Amino acid sequence: YTSWRRGRCTFVDLRRQAVCMQGNGVVSPSVIPHSISMTTAVASLDISPSPRCLFDSPVRVRVSGLAPLQEVTLRASLTDEAGELFQSSAWYRVESNGELDLSRSPALGGSYSGVEPMGWLWALAPNKPFRRLVKRDVLSPFYVQLEVFEGHGPPGKLLCKGTNERSFLREGVSRIPVREGRVRATLFLPPGAGPFPGVIDISGTGGGLPEYKASLLASHGFATLALAYYGYEDLPKDMKDFHLEYFEEAVNYMLQHPQVKGPGIGLFGHSKGGDLVLSMCAFLKGITASALINCSVANVGAFLHYKDVTLPPLGFDSKRIKMSKSGIADIVDVLNNPLEESNCKSLIPLGKAEGHFLFIVGKDDKNWKSEFYARLASDLLLEHGKDKPEIVCYPGAGHYIEPPFFPLCPASMHLLVGVPVLWGGESKAHSWAQEDSWQKVQDFFRKHLGGQDHVTSKL
Repeated sequence: YTSWRRGRCTFVDLRRQAVCMQGNGVVSPSVIPHSISMTTAVASLDISPSPRCLFDSPVRVRVSGLAPLQEVTLRASLTDEAGELFQSSAWYRVESNGELDLSRSPALGGSYSGVEPMGWLWALAPNKPFRRLVKRDVLSPFYVQLEVFEGHGPPGKLLCKGTNERSFLREGVSRIPVREGRVRATLFLPPGAGPFPGVIDISGTGGGLPEYKASLLASHGFATLALAYYGYEDLPKDMKDFHLEYFEEAVNYMLQHPQVKGPGIGLFGHSKGGDLVLSMCAFLKGITASALINCSVANVGAFLHYKDVTLPPLGFDSKRIKMSKSGIADIVDVLNNPLEESNCKSLIPLGKAEGHFLFIVGKDDKNWKSEFYARLASDLLLEHGKDKPEIVCYPGAGHYIEPPFFPLCPASMHLLVGVPVLWGGESKAHSWAQEDSWQKVQDFFRKHLGGQDHVTSKL
């Protein structure tokens, strides 16, 4: 055993003293347990390379000044912008040198287990059911408080704590509100002279103007436009009818921007945003590469119009909803098969699409049959002589595949269904899918649009 930091005696010395005292009938060896603590030991928590970083960047958490082989609990807490508390906790045994290093020390149980350097973040869970961690204001960071407590189980004595500030904007990234014609969006430009590869980010059902993916992509070197399309300012209030001319304006805005590198741009879509991206590829020009996460190959949820063409929404049968005893809906079988004759008018005409495609698929997606749609999209493209798209499937990943370290949301309210629905996913597998797919999306865009990433995790 090594000497405790700032202490005047060693763990071995204490053991010897205990044995001597036992011989005098004073104490038994059990008074020196593995979880012993000393007032002379001062524990400290270190976050490297810096306690300030981008949200999608990993950090190394180390605790020093603990007792050798001491039992401790690490708790992480984050309060979102709506005041909702998310927490995780895991049990550890300190190494023989009095240190706890999450890059090599295994968690013995709790919210996660094994060697998981970032488990404290991706295993966060809401204190209230059906809450999903969402970043609304990218100008402010999330603060994650890390606390180390004595013992396992209910929190004991607080030994040390630290705060990890996780930002959504790299220093020097510009955030520019866009109100050009009908377009309602926010443009994020990386620092530097440019021009930069351009990407439009289109989110799924939910409305508004989510910016967190666009701001992170800009932090990695992409000129990224976060595009609203309903439920925002003077845009349609709900999902009934969408006009592709609106999205065409956004594409042209990016193609004509002096800070956007041509000749084409990229599109990034998730869920409903994904089928909108496929429709844009089928009807619009100037699109070079499209990355899609858990999307449909048919138009879903609203009528889509472009000039004299209308794609009706894919039909569904609510009788196929399966309700659990706890009132959570499984809707994976609700939508009709787009290949059936009565539904084929909703199928997006991918034979007209140009450019390169990357499909990211969560094999445990409970929202709809994402893998089936990705395979079908590939078949349709190949039938029309297009290049074979890349399909990456992740076992154990659910519907909401986000940037790295966002915690899994297994179930939450669905605006169109009106009750909580299953999204699928297993925490550890889902987290790995988010890390891997986020890098693959960036590599995909750099390959086809150009550009490079000069970002380090420290802000």
